[in-house]
Amino acid sequence: MRSLLTYTAARLGLFAVAFGVVYLFGARSLVAIILAWLISGLASYVLLSKLRDRISANAVRRIESRRDRLAAAAAREDDLPEEHVREADGAPSAEADAKDADGDASADGDAEKRDTGAPTAAREP
Repeated sequence: MRSLLTYTAARLGLFAVAFGVVYLFGARSLVAIILAWLISGLASYVLLSKLRDRISANAVRRIESRRDRLAAAAAREDDLPEEHVREADGAPSAEADAKDADGDASADGDAEKRDTGAPTAAREP
């Protein structure tokens, strides 16, 4: 981040210098701005290449680091047992599914309150 700020400040400095030089040679208003933009762009291409390369290397390193962390997290997730993944997702575990399949009623004994996934018309007799 620091090299990006340095590069931006250097670009603005080059633009200010180029604008000053163009203004001293008699260019005014929009013409001065356009000429200063072109001159500072060419000068920054030559003079600021090391800073630009450093910024590029930092960006590549950050992207590769994020990619490696994502791959490591995916590998850890793949190694987890299925019960842990279902519990983390908020889905009932396999044991809870087995209890429901055995016909266990809810804690208050009211089996009608449980949602079976069927439309309301299909649940009513």
